[in-house]
Amino acid sequence: MTDVRQPGSQDSDGHYSDADLESDLRWWAAANYLTVAQIYLQDNTLLREPLRPEHIKPRLLGHWGTSPGLSMIYALLNRLIRRTDTDCLYVTGPGHGGPALVAATYLEGTYSEVYPGVSRDAAGIQRLCRQFSTPGGIPSHVSVQTPGSIHEGGELGYALAHAAGAAFDHPNLLVACVIGDGEAETGPLSASWKLPAFLNPERDGAVVPILHVNGAKIAGPTVYGRSSDADVEAFLGGQGWAPVVVSGDDPRQVFPALHRALTDAHTTTADLRREARAGRRSTAKWPAIVLRTPKGWTGPHTVDGVLVEGTHRAHQVPLSGVRTDEAHLRQLEEWMRSYRPDELFDSSGALVPDLVRLAPQGDKRMGSSPYANGGRVRADLPVPPLEKYALPIGKPGTTHHETTRVLGELLRDLYAATTTPDGGGYFRLFCPDETSSNRLGAVFEVTDRCWQLPVTDYDDGLSARGRVMEVLSEHLCEGWLEGYLLSGRHGLFASYEAFAMVSVSMLIQHTKWLQHAVDLPWRAPVASLNVLLTSTCWRNDHNGFSHQGPGMIDAVVPLAPDVVRVWLPPDSNTLLSIADHCLRSTDHVNLIVVDKQPHLQYLTLAEAHAHCAAGASVWEWAGTESSAGAEPDVVLAAAGDVPTQEILAAAQLLREHTPELVTRVVNVVDLMGLLTPTEHPHGFDARTFLDLFTADTHVVFAFHGYSRAVHELLHGRPAPDRFHVRGFSEQGTTTTPFDMVVLNRMSRYHLALAALRRTRREPAGATELADFCLRQLERHGEYVVAHLEDMPEVREWTWS
Repeated sequence: MTDVRQPGSQDSDGHYSDADLESDLRWWAAANYLTVAQIYLQDNTLLREPLRPEHIKPRLLGHWGTSPGLSMIYALLNRLIRRTDTDCLYVTGPGHGGPALVAATYLEGTYSEVYPGVSRDAAGIQRLCRQFSTPGGIPSHVSVQTPGSIHEGGELGYALAHAAGAAFDHPNLLVACVIGDGEAETGPLSASWKLPAFLNPERDGAVVPILHVNGAKIAGPTVYGRSSDADVEAFLGGQGWAPVVVSGDDPRQVFPALHRALTDAHTTTADLRREARAGRRSTAKWPAIVLRTPKGWTGPHTVDGVLVEGTHRAHQVPLSGVRTDEAHLRQLEEWMRSYRPDELFDSSGALVPDLVRLAPQGDKRMGSSPYANGGRVRADLPVPPLEKYALPIGKPGTTHHETTRVLGELLRDLYAATTTPDGGGYFRLFCPDETSSNRLGAVFEVTDRCWQLPVTDYDDGLSARGRVMEVLSEHLCEGWLEGYLLSGRHGLFASYEAFAMVSVSMLIQHTKWLQHAVDLPWRAPVASLNVLLTSTCWRNDHNGFSHQGPGMIDAVVPLAPDVVRVWLPPDSNTLLSIADHCLRSTDHVNLIVVDKQPHLQYLTLAEAHAHCAAGASVWEWAGTESSAGAEPDVVLAAAGDVPTQEILAAAQLLREHTPELVTRVVNVVDLMGLLTPTEHPHGFDARTFLDLFTADTHVVFAFHGYSRAVHELLHGRPAPDRFHVRGFSEQGTTTTPFDMVVLNRMSRYHLALAALRRTRREPAGATELADFCLRQLERHGEYVVAHLEDMPEVREWTWS
């Protein structure tokens, strides 16, 4: 039975004839046939002879259950594109439907253009099938290797966020986003339904969510599958959508119903955008479709007397014993022949001409859409000259400045430079309600926060035309940015350091995508994913232990070395230099970790450029080896802003109390440089590493994050056990800045004591300095409790 409910009436231009239906059903049969063939067959892929066990793959991998629905949607979107000449992007949340999307892009011709070896004939179909989920072939998901994809869908929850990111600032794009009812149970997807509060029809494209309710996950029912239509409609309506329900198990009824729903959705979105661009704000809601069809539709109804179609048993491979069970083999052959492949593919194995004509032409094909290969439409980002924002530096370490504020000024001017006359653009900042808190508020001098809901007189910087994306969901910020980048634009995700961990799995998935994309020549480079972590573990002055966690560094360090970069700028000018590099880069994930609070400033812009280009350098002005003319007795190293201040303060204590001790101070800004060149392209070569750290001198290393990260990076370096790393050790609370470093044993006094223990020789004054450091730590403990602030000599310390 088919049930269709939607507002409005059928667009007269969208007439769907019986002949149209017959053509689409045949194309759908071809897509379903190739989907099954990819899962099962390694030979005899067009069934030109009876099916035998040796034609079956030894390992049956892939997912059938969601695929027929995905192929039906693809067929009807093809028809919509041909009729309206719409640019359409297809985002597939049920990534397990990989074989369906591979089949669709093969049938439209894109796949063979991208991979000429998979030709449009019998030999090409055999190669198409043999490569699926096999060694040396392609993955089972809608992966980076699949033309037309910006979303793999292997890790569920991000489809609608990616679709939204792709729609932002692409005013003529229609994004059809299929959401599996299992995926719809995830937290990120639940948050993503709030998109109408942020999608501006005046300058953005349209997103049409298609909630594909086939009722089951891998082992049981879904919440939406067992919910009533009324409840699902009420939920979506409350999120700002106008839902339409299309349901049924008879293709001859469901196809016309879904065609009508897609046609009306296109008409509604076009009207919304046309009204907004004429200066009139429509009260209509964005359309959404709820599509209920059986899981494993058109596949085996029962297997061994057990119901399969419409249940969780259709999720993966509904007939699993076909190599050893003759009944299963015969049932598979009957299933595949039910699609009549001899009527779909000619004697050479090519798709018959009347079905070839159903595909759109050129880049209108969804597999060829430049929006799914965003590097094709990416424009260079006009990063302004940095001299405008650079801080003047006289003597290093003597002035304080909020480190990230200069970056806010740079981002402000990037917004101004990239805003188009229609109010759109190609750069956006994504941040969970923390833009001003993170000292990036200068952007509000040229734009507002994006907000499509009502605005009151008491709001600050909210408007429909605003292009700063603030939403209290790290998942949405990360997902929106990923979709924005993969469809050809530029951006930055800024977050409190501890809570960026909420979205770290998404960042890992994006890294995996880029790792494989660089091996595909047809994938044009996209702008890098830039993540700014501020309000760091050391300086969350308003907050406590819950806000203190540098774990994202540990999460990204093991990832693809050709993709991942970790930057730890010690001051504003190095942050500017790093931001300039990262914003111009492509196909990387750049993690920038720097605090927003006032910090000492050290390097001029020219010095910062040289320092960042090198990745690390000796700060001769901070050590004593140049004046001593000898090799250092101990090396003091730092990576991160707070560690840099503490290591410099320790160096000053050693200089004052043990003047004959020879010290070297090293600052590391590119963390991945600690790896060897064979492990990372930024790895310091052997000569550079020795010039920084010597061959055998002990190194006391103050580090922003967990100390184990540095120890792991140093594997393979000369005598790595001589590195003694102090970092965050899971000690924290709401307390003073200096008490945080004391709690984690990374204070200047702890570092000086460590240096005295590790130096080549015991200099005069060492005992006295050690006693002084211990007394100071004891005094600190008493002072901070009594006065609720740090000791004056710490609070007011500068380099001298």
